[in-house]
Amino acid sequence: MEYEGIVYRPPSEAGSFIIQVTIGCAHNKCTFCNMYKGKKFRIRNVKEIYRDLEEAREIYGHVDRIFLTDGDALVLPMKNLRDILLKIKLLFPECNRVSSYAAPGDVLAKSQDEMTELKNLGLKMIYMGVESGSDKILREIKKGVDSRQIIEAGKKIKNSGIKLSATFISGIGGKKYWRENAVESARVINSMQPDYVGLLTLMVEDDTELCRDVSSGKFQLLNPREIMLETRELIKDINISNCVFRSNHASNYVALGGTLSQDKQKLIDEIDGVLKGEKGYKPEEFRLL
Repeated sequence: MEYEGIVYRPPSEAGSFIIQVTIGCAHNKCTFCNMYKGKKFRIRNVKEIYRDLEEAREIYGHVDRIFLTDGDALVLPMKNLRDILLKIKLLFPECNRVSSYAAPGDVLAKSQDEMTELKNLGLKMIYMGVESGSDKILREIKKGVDSRQIIEAGKKIKNSGIKLSATFISGIGGKKYWRENAVESARVINSMQPDYVGLLTLMVEDDTELCRDVSSGKFQLLNPREIMLETRELIKDINISNCVFRSNHASNYVALGGTLSQDKQKLIDEIDGVLKGEKGYKPEEFRLL
């Protein structure tokens, strides 16, 4: 079994068996992302996927978790997803969680009954890249959806019984929209009620539209202190229960973790300590995607 190109996964899927069900990203227009720019999007043939799963069964003695990649498994037709999940059940009866990335638009393209069926077939977790709750920022980064659609997609995932991990990006609005990014992202989180929130920090990748905007001065990056001020504003405005919050991605200047809203004050106190100089920032050279 060989992967095509670089394969990405969330930090929490480090121990999962990873299987590519698509190659690349169906949208592939976000101004800040070059993860899939070198890949021409295609849906893999189900028989190819079967062969990879069968080979993995021969290699691995025990598989607890499986992660479906590349950029968005839910772009697959329902029949493909059904067949893949049934094959996983057959080959890996010990597997207790299948998870995947999903774009909001592709979640909306599935009916509520279809989403519930996917959950019953073993899809237990979806990682949805929200990036920002601000409609202005979503337009600027060419996300392809607005906050209303994101909220609708998030609720559809939750209503199906699938766990929702929503990912946001600190600094994605630059100096111009930093406060709006925080306030509007909190609004979307409060509306969706995700099970997990993952907060990354913007990194400028070569050969992206954002990189060109930074070089021209059109987009002004936040410095580490401003990132923490934005993060503080975001956490302050989140009002939900039993949501695991993490900013432990390699891109983050400071690692934070807790459960909202019960740990809200603890997280704010940690940030205040950083702002007072009691804790340092990760050096720029150690930040990664």
